[in-house]
Amino acid sequence: MSKPFIAGWDIGGAHLKAVLLDGKGEIVNILQLPCQLWKGLNQLESAVKDALTAFKIAPSEALHAVTMTGELVDLFTSRHDGVINISNLAEKLLGKETLFYAANEGFVTLSRVSGAAASIASVNWHASASALAMHVQDALLVDIGSTTTDIIAIGAGKVKNSSFSDASRMQDDSLVYTGVVRTPVMALAQKLPFEGAESNVAAENFATMADVYRLTGELLPESDMAETSDGKGKTEWESARRMARMIGYDAEDKPIQTWKNLADTCRTLQLNQIKTAMLKHLKPGVPVIGAGAGSFLVKALAEELGHDFKYVCKPISMSLPGRADSCLEHDLEVCLPAYAVAYLAMKQ
Repeated sequence: MSKPFIAGWDIGGAHLKAVLLDGKGEIVNILQLPCQLWKGLNQLESAVKDALTAFKIAPSEALHAVTMTGELVDLFTSRHDGVINISNLAEKLLGKETLFYAANEGFVTLSRVSGAAASIASVNWHASASALAMHVQDALLVDIGSTTTDIIAIGAGKVKNSSFSDASRMQDDSLVYTGVVRTPVMALAQKLPFEGAESNVAAENFATMADVYRLTGELLPESDMAETSDGKGKTEWESARRMARMIGYDAEDKPIQTWKNLADTCRTLQLNQIKTAMLKHLKPGVPVIGAGAGSFLVKALAEELGHDFKYVCKPISMSLPGRADSCLEHDLEVCLPAYAVAYLAMKQ
């Protein structure tokens, strides 16, 4: 290592996740920042600068490794266009030695990004699984994030998924477009059971799964970064008001427990959707490893299916002075791809 630090960057469409390692691979800092990339590249530039300020380093003090999913936002005309624009800005902000993760092609520099764009686009899941595979032989990694769920099989210390593009992964259920924050409630079903009857669901983004998990009490505030559907607050009652609109009510029409019960129903529907996908990849006796803002759901699913469960932090040796284990564990679960690309770059 010619530099004292390694920085891993996971550039998403809604969040920037960043991890700083020292030369021994120990975590120095780890963070997630809101980054509404669809509003413009200036959002990413601001978030990267804020992360560097929090890391208390100049860009030249670290080797930088980047993975991304932000190329999907409608700011860009295509995934290829998004990869090029994000990579150009990353090199401008982080330096000419910045590395970009290209799955089985390894890391590439900016000069090779255009030719490798298809391998760079949305492969943060592959980085996570590749890093984890250095610590476990067999597992099913399930990363439930704010927007999507990744399901990745690891066997004999290798990533087993044969699908790489979003299109092929959506077809084989290794990518499920459902998450615990930004997913609209209307995406769960066209009808919801409610007080002994079935109600049509409004085809409007009145509420998101963040409202559901605020009402169940499972969504941690540090994972709750997205704007609400109506631009208003995130209290229990405000979440209930948005949930009530999904089936044509005002929150005041029913006691708060009614809306909590509706949230439980939505939780069950999402769990069943993810479980159906998991069962296509889960082999008997294989442990389930959970990551992401929705790792609490992975734990519930593993227990329901009778498989051993571990949070992703358990197989990975790590420490961060001055941080409680529980805080660090949560941050690593949420920022796993950023940690992974930094770890893989260090090993390279």
